[in-house]
Amino acid sequence: MSTENKDSNSKVICPVCNREYEKEIIEKHVDKCIFLNSFKGDNLFKRNSSQLEEHGSQNKRIKIDVSPVSSTSLEKSGFPQSKPKAIYKESSKSMTREDCKESSHNKDCKNVPLAESMRPVFLEDIVGQVESFGAGSMLYSMLSKKKVPNMILWGPPGCGKTSVANIIANICKEQPNMRFVKLSATMCGVNDVKEVVKVANNEMKFKRHTVLFMDEIHRFNKLQQDSFLLHVENGTITLVGATTENPSFSLNNALLSRCRVVVLSKLSVHEVMMILERAVVRKELAVVVDSISDKPDSEHEQKCTIERQSLQWLAEVCDGDARVALGALELALGAAPDRRPRLIPLEELKNGIKRSHMLYDKQGEEHYNVVSAIHKSIRASDDNAALYWTTRALHGGEDPMFVARRLVRAAAEDIGLGDPSALVEAVACMQGCQLIGMPECDVLLAQCAVRLARADKSTEVYRAMRSAQRTLAESRGPLPPVPLHLRNAPTGLMKDLGYGKGYNTKHREASGLTYMPEGLEHVTFLDDTNN
Repeated sequence: MSTENKDSNSKVICPVCNREYEKEIIEKHVDKCIFLNSFKGDNLFKRNSSQLEEHGSQNKRIKIDVSPVSSTSLEKSGFPQSKPKAIYKESSKSMTREDCKESSHNKDCKNVPLAESMRPVFLEDIVGQVESFGAGSMLYSMLSKKKVPNMILWGPPGCGKTSVANIIANICKEQPNMRFVKLSATMCGVNDVKEVVKVANNEMKFKRHTVLFMDEIHRFNKLQQDSFLLHVENGTITLVGATTENPSFSLNNALLSRCRVVVLSKLSVHEVMMILERAVVRKELAVVVDSISDKPDSEHEQKCTIERQSLQWLAEVCDGDARVALGALELALGAAPDRRPRLIPLEELKNGIKRSHMLYDKQGEEHYNVVSAIHKSIRASDDNAALYWTTRALHGGEDPMFVARRLVRAAAEDIGLGDPSALVEAVACMQGCQLIGMPECDVLLAQCAVRLARADKSTEVYRAMRSAQRTLAESRGPLPPVPLHLRNAPTGLMKDLGYGKGYNTKHREASGLTYMPEGLEHVTFLDDTNN
């Protein structure tokens, strides 16, 4: 082997500046190169310009920061860079649990929302979601062992999807062979994903694995989602997605087969209450008292005082959304009077903060869940439940015509011949809704839902129709023709061919004619005995 070949085998190309260095010094050089290129244009960069002369010509090639957390190429997408000290620390060595705690406490010094500063750092800090991330669950065991699987986090807003991603980010900081990249499908595209994958391929040369968190992944269309498939399958990246939409409808089946779907539920009132109390105590925001008449200790006189029942009320009206609850708490504390003592009674809190939302998506899964509950309550003759679900749909902003059309369907499908007038009333309700609109038509829908729930039920026609549909679907070969005596004969030629020959208007039993096609003369779809 020549000396030239030996020299080439002993050198490695730096993934940042694309220059060759000896294997013994490449790791040290990469750490230094990452740090220097992370602060191009910063004051620190200017003060060390003499150190950058060697790499000045290469900096223009850098498209993405290969540090474990941030990416310079993603600044244009709205993702802020970390502080210089933090980036250098994460690039040069792994973070310890103490470092994670310190970084979380540093959030207090920034002008960040309370909900953001209260994100959990460790698995033990998660409130709720016991089935998915509780002690003893499979995901808890894997994350405790610093193993991150490909998964899609699916749940309503404020249930903890981004908080789980925050915990995974801290797990990656603790490991020298892992790096975490966060993107949002609302602010980036396929090109950003390609850049992350490109850097991930370079990082694999140094045995560092990339975990990509894609928030609001359902914002990518089916074609854009295909950009993940190859890289998730060959292990270039580990994908952690977050979505509020049903993955069965919003994500590719191919992507779902490569990721585990983790279902997160709405937080209970008790769980939201725990989060609020933790925020008040940990951030020292206020003094919680059982009654506003209770005087705080002398050492707490300067702080704001809030009743425990006020926190309970906030937990009840936020509809399981911890972010809404923390935002309302922050708003209430910020609006507290400057006079002493600073009190926030429950009545003032109720006057200042109203129930601002209810979980209902007029185009998503909740849209179909609620209208299905209306139909099934009518089918079961539960008039009380039918009234509740109808009112809830309208309260959430549902189109009254959508509810009215479903009531007409229920009148024919589940009531049918048991009370034929129900269909007439349902159609009249739909026409009334079309004429007067909301909010006046709400009582029409409520009355119709209760009326249908109380009506006698008969599914005879519906079952007969389904049986006829199965017969047509399962038939082999061409469908049997219409018998000649049942065909219309408007022309002489058609009469000569036998169209309408022998037809009479007598009852089926007395006419001597068959009205079913050939081969189906003895098939009966309607069966009164099974009504």
